[in-house]
Amino acid sequence: MADTPVETDVVIIGAGPAGLFAAFQCAMLRLNCLLIDVLPEVGGQCIALYPEKPIYDIPACPAIEASQLIAQLEKQIAPFNIPRLLKHRVDDVSGNRGDFSVKTDKGTTVKAKAIIIAAGAGAFGPNRPPLEGLEHFEETGSVQYYVRRKADFANRNIVIAGGGDSALDWALALKDNAKKLYLVHRRDRFRGAPESLRLLDDAVAAGQIEKITPYQLHALHGENGKLSAVEVIDLDGTTRKLEADTLLPFFGLATDLGPIATWDIQTARSVIPVRPSDCETSRAGIFAIGDIASYPGKLKLILQSFSEAAMATHAIHPIVHPDQALHFEHSTTRGVPATA
Repeated sequence: MADTPVETDVVIIGAGPAGLFAAFQCAMLRLNCLLIDVLPEVGGQCIALYPEKPIYDIPACPAIEASQLIAQLEKQIAPFNIPRLLKHRVDDVSGNRGDFSVKTDKGTTVKAKAIIIAAGAGAFGPNRPPLEGLEHFEETGSVQYYVRRKADFANRNIVIAGGGDSALDWALALKDNAKKLYLVHRRDRFRGAPESLRLLDDAVAAGQIEKITPYQLHALHGENGKLSAVEVIDLDGTTRKLEADTLLPFFGLATDLGPIATWDIQTARSVIPVRPSDCETSRAGIFAIGDIASYPGKLKLILQSFSEAAMATHAIHPIVHPDQALHFEHSTTRGVPATA
């Protein structure tokens, strides 16, 4: 594959929820596409970081685990046999609207008429708290930044630190598994969905979660990398030790656009500004959707990335088929296009 360029209509960079749904939208518009992702499997952060995390903002799904969402998106595109290049990082993009050349780190070249960047947060890693000896506790798994299996945390004394959606969601998801669960935040106010805040109040009232505010992480205690207590401190310098064998700090991700920053596309603080009407970037023919895309009023929700995928693919249709009018029809009247 490295010797002969692969040809397609649309290259989709990133195979998380946004990329998978963009592939479905391409198929619905009879646009050939190819998915590229640096990870060994599709799903992006949903699979790599939190496969068992419940997601509540998917229409018609009161709650769905991240891995289940990816499985459903895979099922949706299965009839189209969409090709994918996994464990491939896109290093270079050359050419212009209607005639792009995409090169990966494995030596593969893909020719495409348009590009959709659905790379999520780009290259990412956790923001690590500045605690002495942290790396020793990371090596033993006493400190972790992602939850892949809730069962791994059964009957543990858990300290969750953070005040955003991830901290709230995991506190609520693990409260029934944990022996004891503390939620530490430097303020008494949390940044989360109103329903999550209500559920947190209920869990605190029921004794399932002990809220430790306003405190910050101060020190870790234990021997040979095995955690025994997390020390926290308030604004007055008063400290408190919380008996714990697991610390889960959720302070967001440190992101890096990586090679994307060299593709002659306008970027700003690790995101890509796009035109709200169709998600086209500053470089004609290249579109960005999902967490990596930015515009006024943007909501970082998976459901919004689905809308962006639809807008981008409809804008791409005239690039691929300049002489063919696109008469928009609802999927209920149109059905799924035949694959043969």
